[in-house]
Amino acid sequence: MKKKFSVLVSKKIKKFKKVITVESDKSISHRSLLIASQCVGPSSIENILESEDVKNTANCLKKLGVKIIKKNKKTIVYGSGLGSFKKPKNNFLYTGNSGTLTRLIFGLLATQSDLKIKILGDSSLNKRDMKRIIKPLSKIGCNFYPENKSTLPLTIEGTSMPLAQKHYEKIGSAQVKSAILLAGLNTPGITQVKARRSRDHTENLLNIIKADLKVKKEKKDQLILLRGQKNLFGFNLSISGDPSSAAPFIILTLLATNSKLFIKNINCNPTRLGFINILKKMNADIKIKNLKKKYGEPVGNISIKSSSLRSIKCPKNLVPYAIDEFPLLFIAAALTKGISKFNGISELRHKEQDRIKSMEKGLNQIGIKTKSTNDSLKIIGNPNVRIKKVLKIFPKEDHRIAMAFFCLGQLLDGKIEIDNFQTVNTSFPKFLITMKKIGAIFEIKKKN
Repeated sequence: MKKKFSVLVSKKIKKFKKVITVESDKSISHRSLLIASQCVGPSSIENILESEDVKNTANCLKKLGVKIIKKNKKTIVYGSGLGSFKKPKNNFLYTGNSGTLTRLIFGLLATQSDLKIKILGDSSLNKRDMKRIIKPLSKIGCNFYPENKSTLPLTIEGTSMPLAQKHYEKIGSAQVKSAILLAGLNTPGITQVKARRSRDHTENLLNIIKADLKVKKEKKDQLILLRGQKNLFGFNLSISGDPSSAAPFIILTLLATNSKLFIKNINCNPTRLGFINILKKMNADIKIKNLKKKYGEPVGNISIKSSSLRSIKCPKNLVPYAIDEFPLLFIAAALTKGISKFNGISELRHKEQDRIKSMEKGLNQIGIKTKSTNDSLKIIGNPNVRIKKVLKIFPKEDHRIAMAFFCLGQLLDGKIEIDNFQTVNTSFPKFLITMKKIGAIFEIKKKN
């Protein structure tokens, strides 16, 4: 049981000039464990993220018979090859708050014959629609129970005769694309995925371990071809810093007075830099330095200086590459003079909670005017806004909302109290420790 606590922010951050690192990339941590479980022999993964979401991934794999040990800073995964999962105790897996783990492990279980496994998440994850994953995996030949139900808990029954299919992924979801590819690893023939561009960490890792994978770029989409049932072998990997975890520190530096920050060893995959590219269009002083390719991913350092930001009409083509960072972009827009418009963001309504609604509610309470539709948000920024009475935020199980309002509290006069702040541990356990390093002031209030 997680120990619950809230965080009270009542003082603005003072100017700072610091060098920091942030925790390892969560997306790659999930994928490295899951893919290693299907390889033959041991895989050695260095700097894996020690968050609750990633720990749940390791726990699920252990219950499926995969041996995983920690040795110094390395995690060793002993894979037994494709389709090698064993029946877990009570035929049950708990995936916590992680949509990535849930959707990707469904992909692996889809082609594990003789297994019928129930998957359950926490109260937030159990409300999230899994239809987008049920449809393509059912097409391959697995079954989901109860029939016509699209939320957890769900039971998946793997098929012994998976059929290679051509899939059309129209949402721009890396989770859906990755789940199909993971199912394709143990499917005879060529699995085809025509998809909008989205995070490509799965493809990069599969290329490193020499899976039979080809990616063809088309005008708007890409066509991914994967020949299945090729033996994969254990690999070595070192995971760099998570750009989503760097994002709160970037926002604070840009909006704080006379401040500079240098963040070392960050994954700079182009599919993860939408947040930075949007901020640059708002006149942000952000530079990526010493860019090098490591383990199939571009990695560099990020330099940030305080900037006079401009309002923005956010280009829709950048939205898929910034989906997790939009709560922070809304904070930036709220404190920037002018009207900012964000379109094509309906995906935010299907996260841990409706992030558009949650951000609007908090911003409206301090006098920031907004207007939204299902797919858009308009924010009328006011750099002179003040918090007149204590702003109470209830992020429930949404770590992005908690971190966004923490940053707002560091930038304004007044008090913000953020309930259930322990939810941040799902992605960034050292968030508060790292915030202290740059001079953030806050008070932790423990709950019984």
